[in-house]
Amino acid sequence: MAAASTTADSAASNAAMYAWKPKANPWLIAASVALAAFMEVLDTSIANVALPHIAGNLGASFDQSTWVLTSYLVANAIVLPMGAWAASVIGRKKFFMLCIVIFTISSFLCGIAPTLGLLLLFRVFQGAGGGGLQPMAQAIMADSFEPAKRGLAFSLYGLVAVLAPSIGPTLGGWITDNYSWHWIFYINIPVGILALFLTNRLVEDPPYGKPDRNNLYRIDYIGVGLLVVAMGALQITLDKGEEKDWFGSNFIVGFGLTFIISFIALILWEFHVERPLMDLRLFKFRNFAVCAFLMLLTGGLLNATTVLQPQFLQQQLGYTATVAGLSLSGGGLVLLVAMPMAGQAVSRFPARNVIALGFILFALSYFYTATHISLLISFSFASWMRVFQIVAIPFVFISVTTAAYFGIPPEKNNQVAGLINFVRNIGGSILISLTNALVTERAQWHQNLLSKTTTPSGRNYQQQIDALRNSFDVTAGKANALHLAQGQLYDQLQAQTQALAYVDVYYVLAFAAVLMVPMAFLLKRNQPGGGPVMME
Repeated sequence: MAAASTTADSAASNAAMYAWKPKANPWLIAASVALAAFMEVLDTSIANVALPHIAGNLGASFDQSTWVLTSYLVANAIVLPMGAWAASVIGRKKFFMLCIVIFTISSFLCGIAPTLGLLLLFRVFQGAGGGGLQPMAQAIMADSFEPAKRGLAFSLYGLVAVLAPSIGPTLGGWITDNYSWHWIFYINIPVGILALFLTNRLVEDPPYGKPDRNNLYRIDYIGVGLLVVAMGALQITLDKGEEKDWFGSNFIVGFGLTFIISFIALILWEFHVERPLMDLRLFKFRNFAVCAFLMLLTGGLLNATTVLQPQFLQQQLGYTATVAGLSLSGGGLVLLVAMPMAGQAVSRFPARNVIALGFILFALSYFYTATHISLLISFSFASWMRVFQIVAIPFVFISVTTAAYFGIPPEKNNQVAGLINFVRNIGGSILISLTNALVTERAQWHQNLLSKTTTPSGRNYQQQIDALRNSFDVTAGKANALHLAQGQLYDQLQAQTQALAYVDVYYVLAFAAVLMVPMAFLLKRNQPGGGPVMME
C-alpha cells in the first residue's frame, strides 16, 4: 500500500509540474523572447549587402570579407545544440539573458572594430551569443502555452524566423547607403537592452527546468570538439566551394572529408555517451525525426530563395541592393496575415495535413516562378513573385515546429528546440551553396548549348551582328562597330544563359517540394487542438 501511495503521489506531483503555467501573460512572454530572437535572426542576413563596404573600409578583399558571415554562422551553429546543456547549468532564463548580453556587447564591439581580424573575432562572440537565443525563445514559448495554443504561439516565432531574413538585406542596404556599415551592428544595442529588461521582468523557469551547477562539469567535451570541427569544416566547404571549384580543389576535398568523418564520429558518440551534448535519441521518436528532415528542407528553401531573388535582380537586371531587397518586403507583409492563419489551421486540422498543403503551395509557387522569371520582369512582378513564394512558409514552418513536440516529454523541450533550429540553420547554409553552384553550372551548360547556334557562319548570328553594327556605325565609327556589336551580343548571350539557369534552379526547388508532400504523411496523425498523437 505504501508503495502504491508513493507512486500515486509521484504521479500527482509530475502532473502538477507539467501543468505549470507562468505568472505573466504568455503572449507578453512570447513577444519579449521573439524580440530577442528577431534581433539575432536579422543579423544572419543584414551584413550580406554591406560586405563590399566593410572590405573597402578595413582594407580587405571581398573574399576575405565573406568571413564576416562565415565566422558568425559557424559560432551560431556550434552553440545552437549546446543551449540545452547551458540551460541545465544556470537555468533557461539566466542563459537566455546571458546570450542577450553577449550578443548586445559583441554588436557594439563589431561596430567599433578597427581591423578585419578584430571584426571576425567579435562576430564569433556575437554568433555564440545569438546561438542560444533562437532555441531558448522557442522552448520558452512551448512551455508558456498549453499544447492547444502552441500553433498560434509558434506563428509569432515563425514570423520572426521568416520575416527577419527577408528584411535583413533591405535594412542593411538602406543603413549602409545612408549611414555606414557600423550601424548595422549598433542598431542591436537598444533592442538588446529592451529585450533584456522584458525577459528579466516576465520570463520564469518551469519547475522541471531547475538548474544543476554540477552539470557544468558534465559537459560532453568530446561532443563539443567533434561539433566544432564538423561545423567549421562544413561551413568552409560550403562558403569556399564555388570559389575553389568544389571537389576539383584539394582544399575543398580536405575540408569535405574532415566534415564527413567528424560528423559521423559525432553521431556515433552522441548516441552512446551517457550525457550527450545533443540528445540524438530524440530521433527514435518518428515524429521528431520526420520533422527534423522537413525543417532541414524548409530552412533551405527559405534561405535559398531569400538569396536567389535579390541576386537575380542585382546581377541580371541591375537593381541596387536596397531596391532588390525591397522586392522581398511584400512577402514580409503577407506573413503578418498568413502566420495567424497558419496558427489557426494547426489548431483545427492534423499537422501533417497542413504540412502537405504548405509543400503543395511551395511547389506551385516555384513552378510559377520558373515559368515566368525572365530578363523582362518588372519590380512589381518580382514583388508578387515573392508573395507567392512566401505564402507557403507559415503553413510548413508552424506545423513542423508544433509537430516536433508531439509525444516528447516537457523536460526535453530545450533539446527539441535546439535540434530543430540547428537543422533549419544547416539546411539554409547547404541549400544556399547548392543553389548558387547550380546556377553557375546550369549557366555554363546553357552557354555551351546557345554558343552552337551563334557561330559566325550562322544566318541568325549575322543578322544580329549586322543590326548591331548599323546602330554603332554613327556613334563609334565603322572600325569599332564590329567589335562593339560582338561584345554586346556576347553580353546578351551571358545574360540569357544566367536567366535560364535561374529557371532550372526554381524547377529543382519545385520538384523537391513535391517530394516532401508524401513525406508529411509519415507523421502520426494528431488530434487537432493539442490532443494526443493518434497511433495508426
